[in-house]
Amino acid sequence: MRFQQFEKKKNQEWSPLIGKGLTLQKPLVLVFGNRYALEAPEIYNEVKKLFPDGEIVFGSTAGEIIGSQVLEDSITLTAIEFEKSTYAIFRENSLDHDKDAIQLGKTLIQKVSKDGLKHILVISEGSFINGSALIEGLETGIDNVAITGGLCGDDSRFEKTISSYNENPKEGEVILIAFYGESLEISFAQYGGWTPFGPERIVTKSDQNILYELDNLPALDLYKKYLGDKAAELPQSALLYPLSVKSKNKKEPIVRTILTIDEQTNTMTLAGDVPEGSVVQLMMANIDHIVDGALKAAEIGMKNRKNKPELAVLVSCIGRKLVMDQRVEEEIEEVIEVIGTQAVVNGFYSYGELAPFTGNINCELHNQTMTLTLFSE
Repeated sequence: MRFQQFEKKKNQEWSPLIGKGLTLQKPLVLVFGNRYALEAPEIYNEVKKLFPDGEIVFGSTAGEIIGSQVLEDSITLTAIEFEKSTYAIFRENSLDHDKDAIQLGKTLIQKVSKDGLKHILVISEGSFINGSALIEGLETGIDNVAITGGLCGDDSRFEKTISSYNENPKEGEVILIAFYGESLEISFAQYGGWTPFGPERIVTKSDQNILYELDNLPALDLYKKYLGDKAAELPQSALLYPLSVKSKNKKEPIVRTILTIDEQTNTMTLAGDVPEGSVVQLMMANIDHIVDGALKAAEIGMKNRKNKPELAVLVSCIGRKLVMDQRVEEEIEEVIEVIGTQAVVNGFYSYGELAPFTGNINCELHNQTMTLTLFSE
């Protein structure tokens, strides 16, 4: 693989970071950035000018990861030229499917050639998509192929997210990157580091990712009671207190963050499904435990690798970033310490992370985790 990386800070020109002067052939170009910056009408043409034959994927973020840095209000660009492997990119828009994420996933995966398929990386709209339903739809069309990736972010505004493939970023887009090649080695992992606290409660009424009642009481009222003064800062403050969800059909608990609240219906919309009968419990964070979680994710991702990774795509949760604040780069540094400085690192802070549990091939939607996908040829 060969790489170029650029960054574009607010009101500045594109600045090369690595690979200056290289000419890459048909590169995969990953562009992650602040939503306002990506809304600039000239952004696609600017990137196309840098990489005329590049295949360009955009995604808005809650923070940009490049090298060991975590940036805000910027755009980062990583262009990857594969030596022996190939990739193909597909897109669908959630608004064209009446926001039916399962149907979107089914339509998207039908476009993908399964012959020699090695891995799937997803960059998805993140403001209204049901991430677990999207995964369910995608997995109807594949067998023994892992999916990783993330839901786009919008800092802590939660207004809208934008993404695209070979056009200016817009709302509703879900982009799938399929990788092919015998020489391609791809590993992945996710880990959280959050601690459950307080009583366990039963989900007594829900509809997919909308939570109505816990223990037959309005879920939002209960949640506000626990938050106390922080309830006035909802939905942002919910990122500091996600829910651990244990359901009958899952071996391990899933962490869910709250995307939006509805005062009129007294409900909370979560990033993924919360089935009725599930047991939920509040979670809280300790910065050292979160940083240690990133270290563990990297160790899991490296465990059975034959070759050192050349490329690392990191997707971490906005909730982790808010908790760590000025110490946020520590979790990136821990990952690099484990995977090695030879790897080109890029990624973003998200509204949801996609990756299987350790030892599994089926993807899950996670919140509050560090997720990494490691590539080498």
